[in-house]
Amino acid sequence: MAISGSRRRCPPTSFMMHLLPYDCLCYIFQLLDCKSDRDSFGLTCCLWLQIQNSSRQSLYCPPSFVLSSNTTSKCVSPAKAELSLGRFLSRFRQLRSLSLSGCDDLPDSGLSSLQFYGSKLHFLRLDYCRSISDYGLSLVAAGCPCLTIISLFQCKISDVGLQILSKSCSALKDVNLSECFFITDKGIRALSQNCRQLRSVSVQLCRWLTGVGFEGCSETLSWLDASYCRLLPEGVRRIVSGGGLEYLRVSCLSNWCGIIYKDHGLATIGSSGLAKRLAVLDFQRCTCVNDETVVAIAKGCPMLQEWSLASCHEVKLPGWESVGANCCNLKRLHVNNCRNLCDQGLQALRDGCKRLEILYVHGCDRISSTAMEVFKSLRGDVKIKEKQVFSIAPCWPFPRR
Repeated sequence: MAISGSRRRCPPTSFMMHLLPYDCLCYIFQLLDCKSDRDSFGLTCCLWLQIQNSSRQSLYCPPSFVLSSNTTSKCVSPAKAELSLGRFLSRFRQLRSLSLSGCDDLPDSGLSSLQFYGSKLHFLRLDYCRSISDYGLSLVAAGCPCLTIISLFQCKISDVGLQILSKSCSALKDVNLSECFFITDKGIRALSQNCRQLRSVSVQLCRWLTGVGFEGCSETLSWLDASYCRLLPEGVRRIVSGGGLEYLRVSCLSNWCGIIYKDHGLATIGSSGLAKRLAVLDFQRCTCVNDETVVAIAKGCPMLQEWSLASCHEVKLPGWESVGANCCNLKRLHVNNCRNLCDQGLQALRDGCKRLEILYVHGCDRISSTAMEVFKSLRGDVKIKEKQVFSIAPCWPFPRR
């Protein structure tokens, strides 16, 4: 019976929304395709904020989250660091990607929360976490069995930590160990043998590596940066042993090797028959590279698309002629500061390399202006870059965050 003089009121929309089951609200949030709507979703109430947090899959924690209240100091209490990270991880339960990059003072114990909340993590970035050692890496290994990508740039880890990590996280695919100065071939051997899905590894400036640890590496390994390492001829043979390499950077070899080999065994890359998939090769400032090396690779790597021979002063006319005659798929060639690239060598590149698109030719003093003008007129399809380019831009496999 209707009450005289009154009107029935509909419940407010917000009240009706609260009547929806939790799962329905989560599904509604997933359907939001506007970033601003997703960002403001949690401003409605505590329940909606919880839904927003539980749906977050990627998180970047700035270095400030582990700093003490004293702004003039970066001394971090292990208990405080552990509590800070624990709060973040307990709030975001569905994280698949976590970056702690730049947390220089984060102690090993600060990672203990990963044992409880890291089971769903697939990507972990610890770049510039210079206080993280083998113990911290063991905590990662215990709590993050699903890891596929890890970046440990400048961490204070050794072979022991890498062995523990590789045993527990056998699904690892992308590993960045650049400037981890305590890593040796022993640690790389454990990584290669335990992680059979590896596709990319960076060991730049790991000065104790000779390459022999890559023996028996999986054919899935397609990307490797071994710049500034102490590669030995046997190490080079084992690096290509998997047969799947597509990107290889081994620049600046002679800078760190006390014993000078003829070419560090780099000719093996072409002569072994195991690098036929190789598309990008960086020999920048490898003063040991000579004609024999270049001829072997030009003939043995038919899929090569980009090659840096910048500052490879021992490459002479036979080498350039072989590049022109055999590198049919080459699109980008770096010859910056090559002292022995002359007019005849440039002509060989001009007449061959039919698919060449860009030639980086800064600082080649033996090339005459006439030869360069002839090249430009006959190969108008090739862009000549005469500004200094130091290296091939890496096809970086590790996400920035």
